[in-house]
Amino acid sequence: MLRLFFLCILLFGAVADAAEAEGFREDARSIEKLVNDQYAYLDRFSDGRMPLSAKLRAEAEQVHDKRSLLRFAERALLTLADHHAITGSSFSDSWAIVPSYSDLWIEKRGPDFRVEAVRQGSPAEKAGIKVGDRLTAIEGLPIARAVEAFWADLGMTSTDERAGFAARVLAAGKRDRPRTLSVQRERGKPQRMVLPNLYTVAATHPPLSASPSGTDLRIKFNDSLGNDETIAAFDAAMAQAQPGQRVIIDLSETPGGGNTVVARAILGWFVSKPTAYQVHNLPEEERRTGIPRQWVEQVLPRAGKHHPGPLVIRVGRWTGSMGEGLAIGFAALGAEVVGEPMAGLLGAIYDYNLTHSGLLLKLPTERLMTVDGKPREHFMPHSPIAVPSR
Repeated sequence: MLRLFFLCILLFGAVADAAEAEGFREDARSIEKLVNDQYAYLDRFSDGRMPLSAKLRAEAEQVHDKRSLLRFAERALLTLADHHAITGSSFSDSWAIVPSYSDLWIEKRGPDFRVEAVRQGSPAEKAGIKVGDRLTAIEGLPIARAVEAFWADLGMTSTDERAGFAARVLAAGKRDRPRTLSVQRERGKPQRMVLPNLYTVAATHPPLSASPSGTDLRIKFNDSLGNDETIAAFDAAMAQAQPGQRVIIDLSETPGGGNTVVARAILGWFVSKPTAYQVHNLPEEERRTGIPRQWVEQVLPRAGKHHPGPLVIRVGRWTGSMGEGLAIGFAALGAEVVGEPMAGLLGAIYDYNLTHSGLLLKLPTERLMTVDGKPREHFMPHSPIAVPSR
């Protein structure tokens, strides 16, 4: 009798384990539908659907626990070639998030992979890598072959857009190890260098720094647009501004995104009436109902906080997401936006928890545009002439 009792317990446990494993597989299978329902940029793909490969669909059937689900989810989202589509958790050996933990901006130009921006104060800058250099190898593998292998591992082929995405991810590296990059200057020999990943060199900074810059007041944000304490810090910085003084707002180190509360608190200093600063569009609602939805977001004045002086906004490749939203918002207010192209992160992300596991995915679900209808990711700054960068 006791033997039968223990046999029943074992059988019940096996059935429960099998049911749990099936729940994880159902979550893995659900990712494709979730993306097809919610992702705002399906028009980037030839058939208007998530480009999930047969290889990855087969991998979904092998998912059996939370670890294998997370690994699959990371790989599935890579197929979007979208730096803004990420999982809410990760492994120690996951790819670094770009641009937050990257220091090189790479684009494919013809047969070459060119360095188009180098992050200030980063390991790459300290190693002497310059704009215009060519990235020639990753971990000793020629870059073109490394990029092809990146996509082949996902059961996909490379395109120019996918190639640039993969090169940036590969150059940022894995979170738990140094990167070995080979870089070549014009008419020079490739130089092999080992750089730490940015997860090991990240420093703690105050939300922002404010200092005189000639006759100007310069305020630089330190990747803090998601921190509520940034509002008080900005208010204190703006209290230093003299009437009519030019304010230079430096958004060149805001790759980690943020929230609209902080953004509207900043913009609110520079308006005297409700003013449009960006346009939102929700493709998911149109797909579901057949009725398009679009709206304009306004910034409102803040009582007792107003500065009428001229504004210059500095941006660059490490201006991402909410930093980009601030840039287009300031442009709508008439500020001069200067610097390099921004990160071009797509839309606004929404959080989604998978049904059985609760695993969090972050997907660009809203399209964002300037007040005159230009996609935010296509916004270009003016030349940075005569504006100090440091």
